[in-house]
Amino acid sequence: MKKIILIINLLLSAHCFAQKNNGLKLWYDTPSGKTWENALPVGNGRLGAMVYGNVDKEIIQLNEHTLWSGSPNRNDNPMALDSLEKIRTLIFEGKQKDAEKLANKTIISKGSQGQMFQPAGELNLSFSNSENYSGYYRELDIEKAVATTTYRAGDVVYTRQVLASFPDRVIVVRLTASKPKSISFTAFYTTPQPNAIVKTSANKQLTISGTGVDHEGVQGKVKYKGISRFKNEGGTCTSTDTSVTITSADAVTIYISIATNFINYHELSGNENDSAAVYINKASAKTFAVILKDHVSAYQKYFNRVQLDLGSTDAAKLPTNERLKNFNSTNDPNLVTLYYQYGRYLLISSSQPGGQPANLQGIWNNKSRPPWDSKYTININAEMNYWPAEKTNLSELHEPFLQMVKELAVTGKQTARDMYNARGWVAHHNTDIWRATGAIDGAFWGAWSNGGGWTSQHLWEHYLYNGDEKYLASVYPVLKDAALFYVDYLIEHPAYHWLVISPDESPENAPKAHDNSSIDVGVTMTNQIIFDVFSTAIKAAEILHKDATFIDTLKQKRARLAPMQIGQYGQLQEWLDDVDDPADNHRHISHLYGLFPSSQISPYRTPELYSAAKNTLIQRGDVSTGWSMGWKVNWWAKMLDGDHAYKLIQNQLTPVGTIPGGGGTYNNLFDAHPPFQIDGNFGCTSGITEMLMQSTDGHLNLLPALPEVWKKHGSLKGFRAIGGFEIQGMEWKNGGIVKTVIRSTLGGNLRLRVPNKMKLANGRSLKAAVGENTNPFYETAVIKEPVISPKAVITKLMERKTFLYDIPTVKGQIVTLVYLQ
Repeated sequence: MKKIILIINLLLSAHCFAQKNNGLKLWYDTPSGKTWENALPVGNGRLGAMVYGNVDKEIIQLNEHTLWSGSPNRNDNPMALDSLEKIRTLIFEGKQKDAEKLANKTIISKGSQGQMFQPAGELNLSFSNSENYSGYYRELDIEKAVATTTYRAGDVVYTRQVLASFPDRVIVVRLTASKPKSISFTAFYTTPQPNAIVKTSANKQLTISGTGVDHEGVQGKVKYKGISRFKNEGGTCTSTDTSVTITSADAVTIYISIATNFINYHELSGNENDSAAVYINKASAKTFAVILKDHVSAYQKYFNRVQLDLGSTDAAKLPTNERLKNFNSTNDPNLVTLYYQYGRYLLISSSQPGGQPANLQGIWNNKSRPPWDSKYTININAEMNYWPAEKTNLSELHEPFLQMVKELAVTGKQTARDMYNARGWVAHHNTDIWRATGAIDGAFWGAWSNGGGWTSQHLWEHYLYNGDEKYLASVYPVLKDAALFYVDYLIEHPAYHWLVISPDESPENAPKAHDNSSIDVGVTMTNQIIFDVFSTAIKAAEILHKDATFIDTLKQKRARLAPMQIGQYGQLQEWLDDVDDPADNHRHISHLYGLFPSSQISPYRTPELYSAAKNTLIQRGDVSTGWSMGWKVNWWAKMLDGDHAYKLIQNQLTPVGTIPGGGGTYNNLFDAHPPFQIDGNFGCTSGITEMLMQSTDGHLNLLPALPEVWKKHGSLKGFRAIGGFEIQGMEWKNGGIVKTVIRSTLGGNLRLRVPNKMKLANGRSLKAAVGENTNPFYETAVIKEPVISPKAVITKLMERKTFLYDIPTVKGQIVTLVYLQ
């Protein structure tokens, strides 16, 4: 009997944490046509492809992660140093517009404003006898990272499969038919690259080669080579100078390899011809079945770590584009699950160790002049790309971004020295593959000098999740130098006597009171970033037993930073002066950095600031661009308001163009700013995680912002928390946690906040938490008391009833908790 009960319990547990697998496909019953945003993305971190699924003319649009315009260059403006005092004087005199004009001349780069991520081209497959077809279906299976198209023409069923192999670093296309000798097509390249050479080789390979374009005075020096190799089973293969024709084949496998001469941001000594040949020779020796098996195995190593089940309804039976159209008028929780996992799919596909970070469009771009150059905007967008990395169990995929930060710390030293006479390193609001750190685009946007400070916090975040002190020691110089820049660049405000940055700005926004100039001094977001930079450098130095004198310096400087302020409308002030406009609906709400991704604003530790942050969110409204919607999902989750966070998800999952003045989503579930920016996809995946689990406020909080529509039942597995805790399984019903299994990979106190009383699975009761959390990974820095306007009305927010427990753990321990009746 005991054995029977044990088996039943195991089966029930497995059911509790099971994921409904049949929902993890994007599928459609019509081709993409000519619309790029209808095509389906595949990628392996080096190569990206957009698969159109057109019947008569298939298009496989191709990208390679290092194919950019230009070449190694710098874009500092050394005139900045001599003009700083004048700019500061103008700001303190209230002449922000004059300061902005001067900054345009002396701070903004006179050279490159940043280089462009470039498309390689398209492989086109032109099929004959395909005008009359039926039974059309295409899908992207994000459990296997394979795009498939099927249709019937006459009495033949045709199937195409496309994948971007992770182990083999090639894109592979497999064409099959239900009857032999049915596959005939002509393949050829097209490309927007002006210097491309397309030709066939003696062995009937299609090749494309060339050199990247010049841009803004920087010579294009990236050489690239693409090879398409065709292996037909039956039939014939013939070629012209620029095309390959397959006739009456039973099946065909196409192998696509692309490589460049890029070695790193300062070296272009690679051999693109040899590299492309090595990859394709290795891959084409394998059958498609072997490549598929190895590819799925490598992909699922990452993807299968996390499972999420929010339920499913009949709405999930419709094509994805119809589900998107209906989402706001029907109950389709599985679409949220699909969108959540799609964000993880996109990160796996566009960011792999050793490769470039996911840029503004991930690794997918079909334009020779993409919006915002498809580079790295580091005043929010690039950071947002990596918000899901640690907590959705994709820690290794953080590496390309972390490596970029390390490289910026090298190039940014000269920028700090030449432009600001400061030690340490600095980056402004944009960078590119060449790791440029100068100020670009115009002072309104580009005079923001906190790109280094913000990006450096990702290095610390990675440590908080893995606890590896060897890693921390390796990145400590970057953290230290980010702090050192601010040590030198801070000045005393002549009226308030706080330490502030000048010139400064709150990204891309400007108060009317300052003549619509963004240039200012000591803005809230900057103060928050500096607080984090100093705090993490102090903690890192203490852990590593380094730099005691430097720690003292940082503590003294941190104590003199401007506090956060609550203005006359009860809002968190965006600027040092109380000049916020409650009717301002700007997409950037940068001063809420302190709420998320930082944790300086807390419902439990800073209730006044928490109230002010909510007022700011309400005043700014919900309508916004795609990426801003993604950020707002995170903010409302941190507000512990799941229903409002879900409302933002509804806005996000709205067809683009539906919300006047707002963003939304394209048919292929790409985020729409508009145009396409991938950050919103990643931001929303992060936000959904924050609704279900948070770990940045001194404890691990389960179901902190569960919306009413998800309360009935759900389960998840694989979420990761600060301090090395992993949710190995959690089931909830009617808003309460039925069971959760948590693994401690580092040991230490597990302080757990849950919505209902729980006990250990062995029947033992749990100890209520008291005092400070003894787990050092959950230490929170003490925030200064805010300065509050006498006109402000502070509304005490209703605190929901929760239960806070302390559970001591050792490394490797698994803790199982169940509902306490």
